[in-house]
Amino acid sequence: MTANLLDFDLEGLAAFCQRLGEKRYRAVQLFRWIHQKGAANFDDMSDLAKSLREKLKLVAQIKAPTVLSQHISSDGTIKWLFDVGAGDAVEAVFIPEEDRGTLCVSSQAGCAMGCRFCSTGHQGFSRNLKTGEIIGQLWFAERFLRQHLQRDERVISNVVMMGMGEPLQNYAELIPALRIMLDDHGYGLSRRRVTVSTSGIVPKMDLLAEQCPVALAVSLHAPNDALRDNLVPLNKKYPLAELLAACDRYLAHAPRDFITFEYCMLDGVNDQPEHARQLVELVRQHSSRTGWCKFNLIPFNPFPQSGLTRSPPEQILRFAKILSDAGIVTTIRKTRGDDIDAACGQLAGDVMDRTRVGERIARQRTVMLKPVATFNQSVKET
Repeated sequence: MTANLLDFDLEGLAAFCQRLGEKRYRAVQLFRWIHQKGAANFDDMSDLAKSLREKLKLVAQIKAPTVLSQHISSDGTIKWLFDVGAGDAVEAVFIPEEDRGTLCVSSQAGCAMGCRFCSTGHQGFSRNLKTGEIIGQLWFAERFLRQHLQRDERVISNVVMMGMGEPLQNYAELIPALRIMLDDHGYGLSRRRVTVSTSGIVPKMDLLAEQCPVALAVSLHAPNDALRDNLVPLNKKYPLAELLAACDRYLAHAPRDFITFEYCMLDGVNDQPEHARQLVELVRQHSSRTGWCKFNLIPFNPFPQSGLTRSPPEQILRFAKILSDAGIVTTIRKTRGDDIDAACGQLAGDVMDRTRVGERIARQRTVMLKPVATFNQSVKET
């Protein structure tokens, strides 16, 4: 059976090469060709012996998921829909900013968490992605962007595991992908520039802290258990006290000295001043340290099945001011790519429809040019 080399971190690739009778340094060379140079063809790997290249052609391939569609906005934001087989597809989004290029990556086809405000969750869960399907999104995007932008140097400086799925529910395939991102022979990303977002799977948060600590973002969305039970069903298994204790444990290993709390702003549900004050109290009860967390307020991106609406801008600003006045670093995310369904919580909400065979052929390599809004706006502390 042909092995997809995108499935291997460096240790896995070294073991694969050893089975072929090759020394470890060959794995390092091969790893660099794949991830630093974006090579897809073994013939291009000029410093590998021809005998090894011929051997690799028989037993290995470098295969990212096939792109079904591509949407490019006027400000450079790009969304790709990737075919992962059996009628499933996942999406990745590249977000360019002046000082960084961020890629939002999917970890599952669908999602089993069932959060009320997320259209991906309403589509249901299909399967976990393999390591090669996770890293393949980064491999393809970096390769495409260098050609598209006519640049030789790395374009993607940050990766956020905030696409489709709950990353920690796919832990076994996630960890090798993270190691490839971090490896100096691979993408060489800083641990501070790779973020895993989770709805709060406490045991896996502890494992991540021990095995591959990167920046952590926690989908909080409520200041108390009763409300969070309704919005994030996982809270019934790991309530706020357990979740915040896990955050505290994670900080001992984290590359940053804070945890980011994501908070989707839902009109009349979790956006009232008393909710903000409850959050302040929750933060203070948990730790006397200042700056141990920051809040990222996310305006809700409506979809029909949710029965929810977006908080008005003035309500979000009032909410942010209460947090900020209490000394909590707070940002408001302005949705980017919502016109092409690339905004937070919108990814792949209609993937099953879009991957019907006839539509798939029609949509392959489609490019659309549409404007999008600004991605992030900080709320100044007053």
